[in-house]
Amino acid sequence: MKKLFTSLPFRLLAGVVTGIMAGWLAGMESAGKAGTAVMNVVVSVRFILAELINFCVPLIIIGFIAPSITRLGYRASRMLGIALLCAYASTILAAFFSMAAGYGIIPLLSVPSETEGARELPEIVFQLEIPAVMSVMSALVLSVLLGLACTWTKAAAMTALLEELRKIVLEIVTRVVIPVLPVFIGFTFCALSYEGAATKQLPVFIQVILIVILGHYLWLAVLYTAAGVYSKSNPLKVLKNYGPAYLTAVGTMSSAATLSVALRCAKKSEPPLRDDMVDFGIPLFANIHLCGSVLTEVFFVMTVSRILYGSLPGMETMILFCVLLGVFAIGAPGVPGGTVMASLGLITGVLGFDETGTALMLTIFALQDSFGTACNITGDGALTLILSGYAEKHGDE
Repeated sequence: MKKLFTSLPFRLLAGVVTGIMAGWLAGMESAGKAGTAVMNVVVSVRFILAELINFCVPLIIIGFIAPSITRLGYRASRMLGIALLCAYASTILAAFFSMAAGYGIIPLLSVPSETEGARELPEIVFQLEIPAVMSVMSALVLSVLLGLACTWTKAAAMTALLEELRKIVLEIVTRVVIPVLPVFIGFTFCALSYEGAATKQLPVFIQVILIVILGHYLWLAVLYTAAGVYSKSNPLKVLKNYGPAYLTAVGTMSSAATLSVALRCAKKSEPPLRDDMVDFGIPLFANIHLCGSVLTEVFFVMTVSRILYGSLPGMETMILFCVLLGVFAIGAPGVPGGTVMASLGLITGVLGFDETGTALMLTIFALQDSFGTACNITGDGALTLILSGYAEKHGDE
């Protein structure tokens, strides 16, 4: 029970509920000047927390993307290349699948694009600006070039330094960013409730979460069907053993915590899975294959864009977002909500989301993160089946 109360989704949900109630009370006529004074504090603190989170975004990009590239480069081999290609292909195709569904489904939903008669928020009384050390795209390009250059030159000292940087940034995410998220989100929903928008948006988010979970199952069906066709094996022999791993991922929201169960489930699937491919593929894919999380994020950003900004992002913008998101997912940190945390720069830089849009994304993503993780873990079995088929076809021992 203690684990439940200290989990990130519970704290986020508590922040949402508390924020909505506080905003509703502050907006009552009887609150008067006291309500306005409370909202002055809320909008000021929310601004400062948003600045802090945005400051950390370039650090997160460099701290996770660059070391991921150096690690893959030093361990380069034919089978690793095939595994990386499979993971990226599954991730980016899941993103495009979600994008197509978003353009087809979201316009049919009763999505409020604006709130009539919304109450205006008070002005920020204390505005502390914390500029980021560099722009999002600068951080991405620097990460890629730095990682590739370390691989090309075999710069062992710099590679070790990047690994240390990864550990440092992970601690910043764990000890600073994640603890302030419930507060930031609580204040954001307090502002939305004060304006009168929260009651119209929450029912839509529930619909969208259910649609996304259905999308996970559809994508898993596509993955296992493709794996079965390629390997000329029955994919149900693998899928039927993944129940315990799926349920464990739903409960833990962590690929790392589910890894031992996933390995046990995959071992029960031999054949058609090869033992050496299970030992190689399952741990690797647990870190680089995030199809469920990416599918979720793409659909959610389109929904939030329609709610807050009145329209879906343009096709060219979404294609760029999906392509870059596949890269960011490979280097995402292994924490709850790691995919959306690693891609905050894309959400703000490519899509142009403000602090309200960022807070909504973080909230609804975290509330379903367990199902996205379960989709990631279960999908790893399909990719391992592809690796087993590849190894058999090429006579790899």
